[in-house]
Amino acid sequence: MTKINGLIAATLLASAAAIAPASAADDITLGFVTHAQGNPFIQQIIDGAQAAAKDLGVELSVAQQPGSQAEGQLKLAQNFANAGAQGVATSIQGEGMVRGLNELVDSGVKVVQFNTLSTSINAPYVGEKSVESGRVLGKMIVEKLGGAEAKGTVIVGICFPGIQVLENRSQGVQESLKAAPGLTVLGPYDVKVSEVENYNRWQQLYAANPDAVAMIGLCAPDIASLGKLNAENGDKFVAGGYDLTEPNLKAIQDGHAFVSIGQSAFVQGYLPIALMVDAIKNGKPLEVGFYDAGAQIVTADSVDMGNGLPAISFEEAIRLAGDPAATTEYYKAWSAKAQADPTAGRQPIAAEAE
Repeated sequence: MTKINGLIAATLLASAAAIAPASAADDITLGFVTHAQGNPFIQQIIDGAQAAAKDLGVELSVAQQPGSQAEGQLKLAQNFANAGAQGVATSIQGEGMVRGLNELVDSGVKVVQFNTLSTSINAPYVGEKSVESGRVLGKMIVEKLGGAEAKGTVIVGICFPGIQVLENRSQGVQESLKAAPGLTVLGPYDVKVSEVENYNRWQQLYAANPDAVAMIGLCAPDIASLGKLNAENGDKFVAGGYDLTEPNLKAIQDGHAFVSIGQSAFVQGYLPIALMVDAIKNGKPLEVGFYDAGAQIVTADSVDMGNGLPAISFEEAIRLAGDPAATTEYYKAWSAKAQADPTAGRQPIAAEAE
């Protein structure tokens, strides 16, 4: 554990955090690597991973980098493996990570992808069904605009152009928007991921298209930005996007945004840890496949958390968004099932984009 933390501390783009359970399970040490350091949605994923490490009695170190750089992300994963971690979970920020991660797999390190993936990596993936989630979001927007008779301009924004999961979301959104032939779809435009840049990009797009009837973001920061923009302009457009962070949910609560599609951040953190621990303890490889983290659909009037989770109110959803301990308790029954058989529900990797 000390060796790993020393390596990460020496890495300029990394921030390390460690969990010290009461008793390690066969001295298992794992690494967890994320992009978009500081983003509240990414922190929710980390919270899930840390909950799993505590439940399973293993040591976990987390390394983060700002933005999205495939080489930097790969280096952090390799640092963990070189320091002796038996497994590494990481989001995938580009095809430049493929060769290096496949080399780790070939060397015996357990690797799991989460949140973003490459189908060229010989490792399982935990995340949403990206095209389908886009279809759901697009359908919600069309219905809010009046259904098949809706007319006007819809603007779509993407924070990391080229990331396949996000491109898939865009595909699904635009498929559903076609149900209203009177809608003109512009984008997806690059709206960046940092809070300041994201708001500025959306502000510029709205200034160029002041008659837009809807603005749809494909990433975690978008709803907060769109809610602020809508509030400043008399709430003239329908805002929708992704992830159940406190800022996003508050924008919906205040009436400045309409809908957010959650992608089960806790599951995306928890299940990769459970999968790696199961494979390490049983001395078996991790089979390539897709694990559906589940979709969540939240408006001010309705909360669907998916995964067979208990029904909750909108106010409870906001509380969970900012309370890792309460979230862990809320997922307790789901977590028990994941511990018992983490490989249940594995699908072909191609199912992610169906």
